[in-house]
Amino acid sequence: MRIATFTTRRDDSVTLEQALAPALAQRSEDHLYRHRRVLATAPGRRVTDAGGRCFTAFCSNDYLGLAKHPKVVAAFKRAAERYGVGSGASHLVSGHGREHRALEDELADFTGRARALLFCSGYMANLGTVKALVGKGDAVFEDRLNHASLLDAGLSSGARFQRFRHLDSSDLQRRLLATEARRRLIAVDGVFSMDGDIAPLPELVTLAQQHGAWLLVDDAHGFGCLGPSGGGVAEHFALAEPALPILIGTLGKAFGTAGAFVAGSEALIETLIQQARTYIYTTALPPALAAATRASLQVLRAEPWRRQWLAALIQRFRRGASTLGLSLADSATPIQPVILGDSQRTLQLAAYLEARGFLVGAIRPPTVPAGSARLRITLSAAHTEADVDGLLAALADAGGYRP
Repeated sequence: MRIATFTTRRDDSVTLEQALAPALAQRSEDHLYRHRRVLATAPGRRVTDAGGRCFTAFCSNDYLGLAKHPKVVAAFKRAAERYGVGSGASHLVSGHGREHRALEDELADFTGRARALLFCSGYMANLGTVKALVGKGDAVFEDRLNHASLLDAGLSSGARFQRFRHLDSSDLQRRLLATEARRRLIAVDGVFSMDGDIAPLPELVTLAQQHGAWLLVDDAHGFGCLGPSGGGVAEHFALAEPALPILIGTLGKAFGTAGAFVAGSEALIETLIQQARTYIYTTALPPALAAATRASLQVLRAEPWRRQWLAALIQRFRRGASTLGLSLADSATPIQPVILGDSQRTLQLAAYLEARGFLVGAIRPPTVPAGSARLRITLSAAHTEADVDGLLAALADAGGYRP
């Protein structure tokens, strides 16, 4: 009988805490440390933190102010009473219910696609879709400023992964001309989450068609906000399914709920049901969330004034920021970054605004490229003109904190 033997700990070994502490300390020294804020109220235009301080929030992705809409909340409550608060299983076991099916049908109709498929988050939708469609021997081409979920999807797919310069169709074309990959996937954000600018989709559609590539657009920040009826970048550019075969949207932003979806052809959706691991091997969204999202879609369609008011507030903010000489990105969307460059100054200005009663996001590397730290100001249809003017006044008074 063999007796197991154990050796003593190596003299040069370190504990987990000892290994991780230096990097954390360096991150703090570089003004890159991330902190979580605890809120005591629901998300919205006005929020209160755990310490009882009240703020006007300009850092939410609830672009249309639907997260607390009475019809959305009521739909969630009714469905929770009927179905409970969880789905109990994955979609392919016993977690796929009538509310899920109805929402998928309604999203397909809204986007003008044959079918739609629900995912638990945009991150999971991107990972599952890219990895189900391409692998070894294929190629993925992505904008350098894509969301981390798309970048991670491309890197982990096994396909040759290439990043082209931001919004640079010429650089993408050069890379497409050089590839001999079996399958070619172009993947981009519709609206870029940190800059608020819009991908040049008509140019990308032309390139995809010329080079036999598939175009995937993650429209997390455009869906609900752009287009005559809120259909996002696809509607904004009038791109039907043949031109834009893989459309991904999230529900936790303009829709005010949670989850995500992929919309496209029958073959695409069936392929994802069979092969997308982030769909197959995870518990389905609660039916109550699907019901709430159905109500949100109804409100979005019935109340176009929300998009119109949001657009007016965006223009009001941009005019005021221009008068102050602030450096803004070229964005006509709710995302209005004020580029500062220096991480420490960005934190100082965010803290000053907080003291004035405004919450904004202080975004620093590696979320954005080095030297491009910024305030990520996001506007919502729930804001008032007085809210925007108050923020502009605080920025005007910021003095040495801003450029």
